Amino acid sequence: MSGEDQGRVFIVAGSDSGGGAGIQADIKTVTALGGFAATAITAVTVQDTLGVHAIHEVPLDIVRGQIRVVLDDIGADAIKTGMLHSAEIIEMVADEIGLRAPDAALIVDPVMIAKGGASLLQADAVVALKRALIPLATLVTPNAPEAAALTGRRIETLEDQKAAADALIGLGCEAVLIKGGHIPGDTIFDVLAMEETIEVMSSPRIDTPHTHGTGCTLASAIAAFLAQGADLREAVEAARDYVHMAILTAPGFGKGHGPLNHAWTVQSLEEEEYEQ
Repeated sequence: MSGEDQGRVFIVAGSDSGGGAGIQADIKTVTALGGFAATAITAVTVQDTLGVHAIHEVPLDIVRGQIRVVLDDIGADAIKTGMLHSAEIIEMVADEIGLRAPDAALIVDPVMIAKGGASLLQADAVVALKRALIPLATLVTPNAPEAAALTGRRIETLEDQKAAADALIGLGCEAVLIKGGHIPGDTIFDVLAMEETIEVMSSPRIDTPHTHGTGCTLASAIAAFLAQGADLREAVEAARDYVHMAILTAPGFGKGHGPLNHAWTVQSLEEEEYEQ
């Protein structure tokens, strides 16, 4: 695959020492889907499948430096943001993206709470997220609790998801994907809303505790497909399929919420080559 075909994805997010979420999941996902991943690390977490045990924030000037040198040198076809823990860092990221990569697709995953319940976003950061970063986004990908925090609405049903999506579109982003994994039921409904359209996508729920990093993985998969030329709906649909298989084939590591199998695409190719 040539560099032109590969698609450059720049990821601004926190690190997960357990490898299931954050920068580690992002890099694995983009690579498994044929893209090129570059990163700016915003925080280092002490994390495993049982939860987040400590967070060390990377100094703002170091995060800014990572963004500047990578975007000025390598550039980006798509940008994905994850853990941005403070208003200060959100505003800086928005400024740098607007200045250095205004034409790149921007996927904003508004990471607020870790799988184990730890808060990953300071209270004042929600205002900055809504004011500075979401209006720049090609797509915002909140789960139900995150969408509730951003809109001030209770989200317990599919109709609630649709209403929240409409509210978030009002903040100025091009599209919103309200994920329904936190809403009980045998079927998971995700709502993709654009200014003129709204679509419900569904998939059967997989009964497993090994779902750590699904949000990071989905957003990065969407970014990878967009970077390689897919349109938004195609990218979302393909990313949902990728995550579904990554959960279905999860390795079962850890004592809590285990990681996904990000490499299943590579393993499938190896199996096909072996069979031939």
